[in-house]
Amino acid sequence: MLKDGTYQIVREYHRDGDRVRYYSVERGQWEEIPAALVDWDATAKTEAAREKSNDALAEKIHEREEAKRLDNVQDIDASLQVGKGAFLPDSEGMFVVEGKTIRMLKQVGAGNETDKARTIEQILSPIPIVPGKQRVFIEGQHAVLRLRTNTPEFYLREPPPDPDSDDSRVEHSSRPGEVGPDVVMLRAKVMRKGRQLESIKTLFGEKIGATADEVLLQRWVVAPNVYRFTLGETLTPGEYVLAEVLPGGLNYFVWDFGLDGQEDTGKKGK
Repeated sequence: MLKDGTYQIVREYHRDGDRVRYYSVERGQWEEIPAALVDWDATAKTEAAREKSNDALAEKIHEREEAKRLDNVQDIDASLQVGKGAFLPDSEGMFVVEGKTIRMLKQVGAGNETDKARTIEQILSPIPIVPGKQRVFIEGQHAVLRLRTNTPEFYLREPPPDPDSDDSRVEHSSRPGEVGPDVVMLRAKVMRKGRQLESIKTLFGEKIGATADEVLLQRWVVAPNVYRFTLGETLTPGEYVLAEVLPGGLNYFVWDFGLDGQEDTGKKGK
């Protein structure tokens, strides 16, 4: 801004003593004028107003992009960030997150095996009230999927509810009053015939109790039909499964994985 009321549109300028050197946007070249011709107060006010206008425009663009991102997460879930620069796939299923790595867990079927010794004892007993026992097994001693960290996170993306169905999200959980799937993590016991998940006691053919080595797990709702599961304790090397608990008991189609070791996140000593 000049003292005679005119102005120069410049890309940049430098004051050097009694001269001002500036790059003229209009003529595309460097020029010089005496510093005494410049209205420095008006120039400062104009620069402050332009900077304020630019900041307001940048904030408006940021708010618009942030709103667009949140809409995508809530409505589409395709941009749901779940790791260090990793995004949850838009397919349905259970996923494990290790840093930037996301892998899908496959479901395997488990089955019951009756304790033959208890069955014989029941037959030979004069008063056949000996409780029976069943064991829930997965074939094979080791899961195919192997993890490297002892603090993974898990995400379950379920299909959207059927609008024509009368089932509610509350009924989906085995815990009264809670919405969403009731998923537990079990530490499997490796045996000769496979991996044991649960031991069930029966009496007169009816289930009277069950024992399993459960790992503390917390559930969080992160988006429509998307649930995050975090560990309440550090995993040790071994075999594990994630299983959904239904109102009638454990779902025998489980997600299995194994942990061979743990990542060393600390500093190594010299």
